[in-house]
Amino acid sequence: MSQGSSHRPHRVAVIVDEGTNPFEVGVATELFGLPRPELGLPEPLYEVTLCAPTPAIRMNHGFFALTGVPGLDAVDRADTLVVPGRPDNVVPRVPAVLDAIRRAHTRGTRVMSFCTGTFALAEAGLLDGRRATTHWRWADSFRGLHPTVLLEPDVLFVDDGDLLTAAGSAAALDLGLHIWRRDHGAEIANHVSRRLVFAAHRDGGQRQFVERPVPEMRDESLAPLLAWAQERLGEPLTVSDLAARARVSPATLHRRFRAQLGTTPLAWLTGERVALACRMIERGEERLDVVAARCGLGSAANLRTRVRRATGLSPSAYRRRFGTGHGEALVS
Repeated sequence: MSQGSSHRPHRVAVIVDEGTNPFEVGVATELFGLPRPELGLPEPLYEVTLCAPTPAIRMNHGFFALTGVPGLDAVDRADTLVVPGRPDNVVPRVPAVLDAIRRAHTRGTRVMSFCTGTFALAEAGLLDGRRATTHWRWADSFRGLHPTVLLEPDVLFVDDGDLLTAAGSAAALDLGLHIWRRDHGAEIANHVSRRLVFAAHRDGGQRQFVERPVPEMRDESLAPLLAWAQERLGEPLTVSDLAARARVSPATLHRRFRAQLGTTPLAWLTGERVALACRMIERGEERLDVVAARCGLGSAANLRTRVRRATGLSPSAYRRRFGTGHGEALVS
């Protein structure tokens, strides 16, 4: 899979089809198309090109049209292809769009979809036997049209290597920040998330966003507890400690984590510790026992296991990939 050259920005092409949702096009340009001087890097890391089957293309519900859009041959120069969603999922895409998606995947381009853009990837034949997600509202329709796809409707995004899918329009931000982490490490991704004023890593699934009656209740936000725990990751915190701090039983705390974050207290705590470990490794700390102790992971062996499970890389490989001078430019 092409990830671009170190001597030029990573090229991102965004297909704008008839009826495309403008928010998702905006997400792609916001994530990958804007200058980011706060990173302190001499060259931009990404560049974005919009492309379409015709020079003028109407957006969702005809709210406005884009004109002067480059043709689909821009896809053939891309390192990553983004396919946003549109609401009319049962209407077939034009053959030129499907051909461009297939060509991109065949030549090794990383292909990612936002929201119902997953329908286009499946229609192009890319997702047979592969893991994917789409918006919960259209999950049943998707299964009916594409029964061979391994649909996971209760997650924010799915990373299946060269094919990545986001569950909804807002989940496109989650997937985009995941791409920043995957390409450039947690430190740079955190700076991008702060620029967006968006969580760098949002655990959970779509079920927390499904419309349902909301009863009146006292404030049970986990935010104060999460902030407290994040300042003490090096301490031997347990789920019981978190429950005691929140003044609830462990069972109640578990239910709140499931409802608000879509995960368990232990999984969240472990994820935060691994994220802190990755940031320390990026910044140049080479003593794994020191990293493990400061992050609450105990031993260097446990650290190696956790980092590999989270990133697919050993700590030394992670340092080689993401620790090349970024820390000096990103000290905050």
